[in-house]
Amino acid sequence: MQLVPGPVPVAPPPAKEINSNKRAGPLVERVAIIGLGLMGGSLGLALLQGGLAREVAGYDREVEAIQAAMQLGAINHQATCPEEAVAGAEVVILAVPVGALSQVAGAIAPALAPGTIVTDTGSVKGAVVRELESILQPRAFYVGGHPMAGSERAGIKAADRYLLENAVYVLTPTPATDAGALQRLEELFQVMGSRVMTLDPEEHDLVVAGISHLPHLLAVSLMQTAGILSREHPLALMLAAGGFRDTTRIAAGDPVMWRDIFLHNRQAILTLLKCWRRQVEALEGMIVRGDGEDLEAALQQARSLRAQVPVRQKGLLPALHELVVTVPDQPGVIGGMASVLGNAGINIIDIEILRVREGEGGSIRLGFTTAAAASKALEILQSKGINARVL
Repeated sequence: MQLVPGPVPVAPPPAKEINSNKRAGPLVERVAIIGLGLMGGSLGLALLQGGLAREVAGYDREVEAIQAAMQLGAINHQATCPEEAVAGAEVVILAVPVGALSQVAGAIAPALAPGTIVTDTGSVKGAVVRELESILQPRAFYVGGHPMAGSERAGIKAADRYLLENAVYVLTPTPATDAGALQRLEELFQVMGSRVMTLDPEEHDLVVAGISHLPHLLAVSLMQTAGILSREHPLALMLAAGGFRDTTRIAAGDPVMWRDIFLHNRQAILTLLKCWRRQVEALEGMIVRGDGEDLEAALQQARSLRAQVPVRQKGLLPALHELVVTVPDQPGVIGGMASVLGNAGINIIDIEILRVREGEGGSIRLGFTTAAAASKALEILQSKGINARVL
């Protein structure tokens, strides 16, 4: 695997708006979800609460997770085993750690009805796709998948119906993939609110190694370094400011899941680690030599590259167009803004409270999908006396 520039993927099409009133009924009668953690639970919520599936059967090895999923409305059928969950299902989603995918696929294969569509949510695809194709086909139609959304929080209690809305959902077909199965999954995830795009499995693994897996590994190493420092200087972690917290936030992720990811995508990660190590060694050399000119040039290059990264996005979405508004500390102020913009036909695609001071107010970031929507929102908010500016 060579680290060379590849073709730039075309931006995925706009997500289809979820509107169950425009459909005669659900897109799928029965879906089975194996693994009811953050991703499995979020998919179940989107399928049931969005009216996309009439029945969602769920199974998890933790009985408490199954019960919690039922209470949350992420499933409406509790299965006692994976085989029961997939019986009669049109679509099966394997939302288990990468290291468990082959075992689970082998267990459910005999219970699948001919023509069942099976997909997974693993963030490693190359070897996984090859192995699951060999296990599941030709009895079932397998299509590799990777929803590019997540959280440092894990478990069914962190599930969110809107986790995948406006996030990129990558499907990784191969020459062995059934075209009809691929099309059906594309439609299902698009109507769910995701932006669907396809990538070759090997290309997917190299890309995510650079933008997801390597950053997590570096966050872990930074936390380990800070832990060593704190042994002699106990105040180190207490004094950690926003930059350190932002850089290491993802180190709080599920250790089992990330262990499997690192091991299953080892080749791509090792390729990127070599590249990263060369960069660190170059920076180290500049500092050792006291070479301020080259160091400043490297910092400027990094700054320029960072400016090309969208400030807020889910997965591979195009950059959001953002405003920052300053509002008083009053009940209903956020709802009031949303209503004003909603009445004008403007949809807020993302919202974040940036700063807040009790009794005074705070600043809020609003995200929009187009520059025109952001510009119109700015005009409306300012006309209402709300302090707003382009971010």
